[in-house]
Amino acid sequence: MMQPLPTRRAFVAGSLLVTVLPFVSAGATPDAMTAAIRDVVGEAQIRPGRVTLDIPPLVENGNAVPVTIRVESPMTEADHVRAIHVFNEKNPQPHVFNAWLGPRNGKAVVATRIKLADAQKVVAVAETSRGEFWSASADVIVTIAACTEDVK
Repeated sequence: MMQPLPTRRAFVAGSLLVTVLPFVSAGATPDAMTAAIRDVVGEAQIRPGRVTLDIPPLVENGNAVPVTIRVESPMTEADHVRAIHVFNEKNPQPHVFNAWLGPRNGKAVVATRIKLADAQKVVAVAETSRGEFWSASADVIVTIAACTEDVK
């Protein structure tokens, strides 16, 4: 049996709820970022080094922040970067993305653009085939936060 179509009012109200809901729960904190990192690495030790996080320290618009992560690795079958994980402390979701790599990548480099809701710390964690975790972090100041500027 076919379900009746929602009224216009119900549709608009539901659309607003879906649009606003992610920002209502946008209470990510440094503790939430730490928990997200622990979800990925478990109890493993995270060492500083071998990871270079290239992100501008000051960005005008948080909607498209360029980020490049490089990891020093021989990228051989026996020793390569398996994954690069990126986290931030003030976006609605503290776990930004994962990039899965293998020895055939040749280099452990990932470049993309991310959204940043506010000035905050960004952390990159590299996971190696040997079960090691390496990291780097950077503080980024955002003058216009993502998803909050006026659209005319």
